[in-house]
Amino acid sequence: MSPKTLIWIGVFVGSTVGSFIPTLWGDGALSFSSIIGSTVGGVIGILAVFKLSRMI
Repeated sequence: MSPKTLIWIGVFVGSTVGSFIPTLWGDGALSFSSIIGSTVGGVIGILAVFKLSRMI
């Protein structure tokens, strides 16, 4: 798989998980904390894929 594809997968998974976490404490799916969580999760997903690709 190409690195771009892996990065997009990391963004998708990270932002999905990041936007879901605030719903665990009762915030809505489109709340401000969910949007911030999605952004942070996407960045973490990019960094995780980047570091994993460097190790391989």
